[in-house]
Amino acid sequence: MKILLVGAGLSGAVIGRQLAEAGHDCRIIDSRPHVAGNCHTERDPETGVMLHLYGPHIFHTDDEGVWAYVNRFAEFVPFQNRVKTTSRGAVYSLPVNLHTINQFFGKTLRPDEARAFIEGKADRSITDPQTFEEQALRFVGPELYEAFFKGYTEKQWGCSPRDLPASILKRLPLRFNYDDNYFFHRFQGMPRAGYTAMVAAILDHPRISVELETPYRPEMADRADHLFWSGPLDGFFDYRLGRLGYRTLDFERFTYRGDYQGCAVMNYADREVPWTRITEHKHFSLWESHEGSTCYREYSRAAGPGDIPYYPIRLVREKSLLAQYVELARAQEKVTFIGRLGTYRYLDMDATIREALDTAEAFTATGQNGARRPQFSVPPL
Repeated sequence: MKILLVGAGLSGAVIGRQLAEAGHDCRIIDSRPHVAGNCHTERDPETGVMLHLYGPHIFHTDDEGVWAYVNRFAEFVPFQNRVKTTSRGAVYSLPVNLHTINQFFGKTLRPDEARAFIEGKADRSITDPQTFEEQALRFVGPELYEAFFKGYTEKQWGCSPRDLPASILKRLPLRFNYDDNYFFHRFQGMPRAGYTAMVAAILDHPRISVELETPYRPEMADRADHLFWSGPLDGFFDYRLGRLGYRTLDFERFTYRGDYQGCAVMNYADREVPWTRITEHKHFSLWESHEGSTCYREYSRAAGPGDIPYYPIRLVREKSLLAQYVELARAQEKVTFIGRLGTYRYLDMDATIREALDTAEAFTATGQNGARRPQFSVPPL
């Protein structure tokens, strides 16, 4: 078959590679001048530091198959993300752990003591938390919520934590030991040569052609047997029902001679500080040595028509609009919507790759048994 894939990020690259190995001819187009989508990396010509141009990406997974897959195309170096946060003039470790609790409250609590102490702070009248704020007050209490979560969340999402679902905070762990590794997955690392080199290796197959700086035009699909779309779901339909809501990021680059902050990620929890965090990118490549340093202050705001969509909002209005776009998508023939933008979901890299592998496998299987190929490998709702 002749396959057209829109987007040369992880979803398009992995599906394209799998289908090319199965004997299909895959044409992959991308409007950007590079492959790898938002995990694109490149060298800073001024400092030599490997930059994550669209924000930092740390690979972490418990999926042994996905870990084996990425190691097929890149050498991964062990890396653990140890995030710090500045709150009220002091620096703490994240996620909230025993050291954070003892430092913040001026205590020397042991794990069981800390667990009982925090439970005493919690609002036990909240039995079924529905909002971000209720979730925080129930499980960490008002002091830790105010210091570490409230201001940062208001900056990140542009609204009150009372308006956000509890599920957002459920992803953030609370630890009663001194483990400050931000992620808890078995496999964690960084590709030594960067993510763009890894994606380029995935795309290196004789049945794959890649065309950059090539926006999609509807007539392109007429020359293909099937289309995989990893762009915005609403964008496929030219936003005819309105735009799905996203948050976007602005990056303020600056350089420093030496070591600016001593860690890769420093969050700023206070509402009065306009940026959400500062990332120092040479700390993402600890096997390298650089005298200079490149850093970025990150600012979060509502995405406009010309902005890069990062985080789907998925509140009541957005879910209602999403349902309408899903209905339109299900009426399409020979189109599969994939990835973070195509399914309007927040996805880590490992989940993106797993879904891409499963999508390619299902595509091949349904072709063999004659079944109708679904428009979504994973339902957006």
